[in-house]
Amino acid sequence: MSDFVSDFWNFYVSGIVILSILACLLLLIFTGRAHAVTAEDNTTGHVWDGDLREMNNPLPRWWSYLFVITVVFSFAYLALYPGLGSYPGLLGWTSSGLHAAEVKEGDEAIAPVYARFANMSYEDIAKDTKAMAIGERLYSNNCAQCHASDAQGNKGFPNLTDKDWLHGGVPENITQTIVEGRIGNMPPMAAAVGTEQDVKNVAQYVLSLSGSPHDAGRAALGKEKFAVCAACHGEDGKGMQVLGSANLTDGIWLHGYGEKAIVDMVNNGMQNVMPPQGKLLTEPQIKVLTAYIWGLSNKS
Repeated sequence: MSDFVSDFWNFYVSGIVILSILACLLLLIFTGRAHAVTAEDNTTGHVWDGDLREMNNPLPRWWSYLFVITVVFSFAYLALYPGLGSYPGLLGWTSSGLHAAEVKEGDEAIAPVYARFANMSYEDIAKDTKAMAIGERLYSNNCAQCHASDAQGNKGFPNLTDKDWLHGGVPENITQTIVEGRIGNMPPMAAAVGTEQDVKNVAQYVLSLSGSPHDAGRAALGKEKFAVCAACHGEDGKGMQVLGSANLTDGIWLHGYGEKAIVDMVNNGMQNVMPPQGKLLTEPQIKVLTAYIWGLSNKS
């Protein structure tokens, strides 16, 4: 890929652009000087349907000048705006700069709407109908793609409407998650657990922690092997928010339910990534979105 970002390609593209414009200019000059051989009646000799003859009338000068103007415009445009490789243009215009300016203008225009929420608590914002309407739109634009439109999540994407929070469900934790994102990582643990049968026994023990249907005998055998899992999930299997490790006792299964799903997790591990949204949202937007998400699991 390094070949495609070298200076050669800047000169290559610039050369093609300039040569193409010059070729158009030369074509205009040569065609303007060329004169077709015509008969005494100013026809080219081409005849259709017996009496339809092609005349040799030149284009009006104003029309010809339009072609020349387009060539001049092309050179002026390329001097002012980026279009020749890495040349930035005399005006310094960029699409990213234009986008940033429009975003800033939009943020300034909507700032008075968010101003009324500045001194409100998250709890009060969550009770405000107008704030929740704004929060719902922010959620739809930035969160629903993974957590679903109803916020109840999908396989591998947490449900935001229950009380099960991997990294904590207080507003401060939710804000941190929105701004910084999260990376959840469970390494493959099969080698540490033991044999294939040991892994299945651990899966049965994990099922027993939440009172799910399980084989009590195999679960008893898996309890000792669960020690390698306890480092993250705790000896009681209730997880640790500081690590973002799942609570295995509440019957909520983020990556699938049953022995097979648990065995797959132990054998293969899993990495979940929530990208940070801090640079995409303003502080007032983050506050309203936090209150909206917090409110989903704290409805009175």
